[in-house]
Amino acid sequence: MRYLISVTYDGSKLYGFQRLNKHKTVQGELERVLTKINKTMVVVKGAGRTDRGVHAFDQRVHFDLSIDIDPESLRTAINSRIDDAIYVNSCKEVDSDFHARYDVKQKIYEYIINEGEYDPLLNDYVYNYNNKLDIKAMKKAAKYYLGEHSFEAFTSGERDSYDSAIYKVRIKREHGLLHITFTGRNFYRYMVRNLVGCLIKIGQGKERPEIIKEMLDSKENKYSYTTAPANGLYLVKIDY
Repeated sequence: MRYLISVTYDGSKLYGFQRLNKHKTVQGELERVLTKINKTMVVVKGAGRTDRGVHAFDQRVHFDLSIDIDPESLRTAINSRIDDAIYVNSCKEVDSDFHARYDVKQKIYEYIINEGEYDPLLNDYVYNYNNKLDIKAMKKAAKYYLGEHSFEAFTSGERDSYDSAIYKVRIKREHGLLHITFTGRNFYRYMVRNLVGCLIKIGQGKERPEIIKEMLDSKENKYSYTTAPANGLYLVKIDY
C-alpha cells in the first residue's frame, strides 16, 4: 500500500530533509518510525530536499508499507513516535504509481526578513537583517523572475537542466517583517535563497532591478549576490 503524507517541521532542530548517518533529519526520522511500524525496512521519497535550517508547513512524502493500516491510524502512530520537531498533518492512500516528487504541479515557498530591531527569539525563524529595504525596487526586480527561464544563475551545483517556471512573486511588508512568496513549478538547490539574495542586494540599492534579466539571459551570477540564510525560508505548500 502506498501512502502520501503532509509534514510540518522545524528546520532549526534538524539537519535538513535528506537522510544522514550521524545527524537527525526528516527523512531519517520518518524512515526510523515507519520501519518500526511496518516491521520491515521503509524508504520514503520526498517532494524535495530542504537544507538544514529550512522549515516546512507542507512537505509531501510518499512510501510503501507491507501492512494494511488505515491512514488516520497511521498518522497517529507516526506522530506518537517521531521527534517533536516533526508533525504529520495528514495521511492518505494513493495509487501505486504516484510519486511525491515527479507528480508535483507547483510549489509555494516563503522567505521572511526582519527589517526591525534584532530579535533573538526570532533568529531561527527569520533572517534578522534589521534594516529597511527598498520594497519598490524589489517588486520591480521580481517581475523579471516571472515566466519560463533557465535559472542556472540562481542555482547551486550542476544539473542536467535548470529550466523552470515562476508563476507569481508576492512581496509584502507586515509588522516589521518582509514576506517574499514564490509560486513556481519547481525550485532547485539554493534557488529560492539565491532569488531572495539577489532581491536583497537590489533592495539595498547596490544594484539595478534589471540585473535579474541580465543574469537570466547570460545564465551567470554576474553581480555576486549573497545566498540568503536558510533560517528565513519555509516550504509553504505543494500542489498535485
